[in-house]
This record gives sequence, structure tokens and C-alpha cells, in this order.
Amino acid sequence: MQINVSTRHGHLSSESRARIVRKVEKLERYFERLTSIEVTVDLEHEESPTVDLRVSAEHKHDFVATGRASTLAASLDVAIGKLEQQLRKYKEKVQNRHRTSGRGAGEVPSLAEREAPDVDAEDEEI
Repeated sequence: MQINVSTRHGHLSSESRARIVRKVEKLERYFERLTSIEVTVDLEHEESPTVDLRVSAEHKHDFVATGRASTLAASLDVAIGKLEQQLRKYKEKVQNRHRTSGRGAGEVPSLAEREAPDVDAEDEEI
């Protein structure tokens, strides 16, 4: 997975860059098929820095989130929280699609329904 960190209107220290990379790498826990992550930090307004995250996954799926808070760390946490939610939702959608593909829910009778004796047929014989 490729991670690119860029800055607008200022410079980041190497420690800040390393912290951003460490936090962003954890996104792979939520969806394994990530191909690249672009982090853009906008320091134009020092009192409220903005963090933009763009995550690309296999099959041309892109996830985008923006975080703005009073500190750089808080902005990053807001953006990562939004992305985690998007990735979780997409992964659930993909997993559910594979579970129900080919047949609608309720078309296949359960094992108990298939093996249960027909009670009405037994009553008629008596």
C-alpha cells in the first residue's frame, strides 16, 4: 500500500509525518484491499488545520473524508473516523452481496422445514 503525505500552506515536522503515516496504516484493518492513501494537510488556518484523506481500493473504489478541528491530531482523528465508517459500511455491503447472490432470501427452506413430517397427512390416516 502506497501512502503519500502532502502539505499546503506550511510544513510538517518529520514526527508529525510519521504519526500521520502510523495512524493511516491502521485503516487496512477495516478493508484489506486498499491500494493507496493520499493525505493532504492544509495549514492555511493555523487555528483549525484541515486534513483531507483519499483512499483508493481495488476495483476503482475511492473513499474521501475531510476533518477539521482545533489541532492537527484532532483533525486527523475526525477524518480517520469518517473513513473507518465508510470502509466498514462498504465491507459489510460486499460481504452481504456474496452471501445472498444467486437466490433471494427465503427461497431455500430450512433443514427443519424439509425434514419435518407433514402433520396434516398423519391426522387424516387416523
